[in-house]
Amino acid sequence: MFPLQDTIPSRRIPFMNISIIILNTLVFLYELKLSPYEIELFFRVFGLVPEKFTYYKDLLSWGDYYPFLTNMFLHGGWAHFIGNMWTLWIFGDNVEDRMGHGRYLLFYVLCGVAASYTHYLVNMYSPVPALGASGAISGVMGAYMFLFPHSRIVFLVPLFFIPYFFEIPAFVYLLFWFLGQLASGTLSIFADSMGGGIAFWAHIGGFVAGVALYRLFVNSRFHRYCRECDDSPEAYYYRYRNYY
Repeated sequence: MFPLQDTIPSRRIPFMNISIIILNTLVFLYELKLSPYEIELFFRVFGLVPEKFTYYKDLLSWGDYYPFLTNMFLHGGWAHFIGNMWTLWIFGDNVEDRMGHGRYLLFYVLCGVAASYTHYLVNMYSPVPALGASGAISGVMGAYMFLFPHSRIVFLVPLFFIPYFFEIPAFVYLLFWFLGQLASGTLSIFADSMGGGIAFWAHIGGFVAGVALYRLFVNSRFHRYCRECDDSPEAYYYRYRNYY
C-alpha cells in the first residue's frame, strides 16, 4: 500500500516546501560522495548523538547544540530519504498554503527541533546518531490532520500487477499513524529491539508539536477548507484525472 497524493490541491506554488526538499536532496547527494569512514564522522558531527549532550553538557556552549537542527536534513539511505521526501511532498504543500512561505518554514523548523528534543529526552544515554526529516514532517502531518479534516489520501495497491486505487480519510489515516507510532515508541522503551532503528519518539514529539502550534502559524487571510470545498468540481477533477 503506497500513498500517492491527497485530494486537495494547493492554491499557490509551495516554494518553501520545494526548497526544503531541494536542500535535503543536496545534502543527501553530498552524503553519497563520502566514504564509510567520512559518512560515520559526518553523522556524528551533524547528527543528534544524545549521550554527548548528557555526559558533556557542562562543557558545551549554546553554539554546540546545532545537531538538534542539522540532524533533520540528514538521511541514512535511499529508502529513508525517498520515504521522507515523498511524505513531505504530499502533506507540506497544503500546510504551506494555509500558513504562507515564511511561517511554514518557521513552523517546520520548530517541529523538527521539538522532535529532536523529544528523542533526546527518551534516549539520553544513546550513542547512536539520530537523523532524518521525519520528526519535522510529523509536525506537518499533525497540522494537516486538523487543517484538512475532510481531505482523503489516495493509495495505490498492486494486485497481481493490476494497480488498484482507493482513498482513506486523511484524519483517520493520520490518527492511526500517530497511534501506531505511540504504541511502537512505548514498546521501544521496554525493549530496545522493538525500536528497529526508528526514532518513534521523534515522530511523536514532532506530531504533538505540530498539533499544538499550527494555529499560531495559520494565515487568517485564507479561509479554512471545508467539506464543500473538498467536494467541489475542481477537487473532484484533481482527484480522478490521473487514474481513469
